[in-house]
Amino acid sequence: MILAQLVSGPVLAPGDLLAWLFVGLIAGFLASTVVRRRGYGCLGNIIVGLVGAAIGGYLTGLLNIQGIYHFWGSVIIAFIGACILVALLQLLSGEIWKS
Repeated sequence: MILAQLVSGPVLAPGDLLAWLFVGLIAGFLASTVVRRRGYGCLGNIIVGLVGAAIGGYLTGLLNIQGIYHFWGSVIIAFIGACILVALLQLLSGEIWKS
C-alpha cells in the first residue's frame, strides 16, 4: 500500500484540484491587482496564485503557524505569497522602477 502510494504519488480528487485552481485564481488576481495594478490574465493569475500558495505555505511553516485554514484561510495565505511573488517579479523585470 505505501509502496503503491510512493510510486503513483498522492491521490488528488477532482474537487481538490478545482478548489486549488479557484484559490489560485482568486489569490493571483487579487495580488496582481493590488501590487501590479493589473492582472496577468486568467491562466497567469492561476499560476501566480498557485506559486504564491506554495510560497505562503512555506512561510507559514517557517514561522511555525499551524492550524486548519479552510477555504478563506488558504486564499489569504496564497494571497500573501502571491504578493511576494508579484513584487519579486516586478523587481526583477525592472517594472517597479518605471512607475
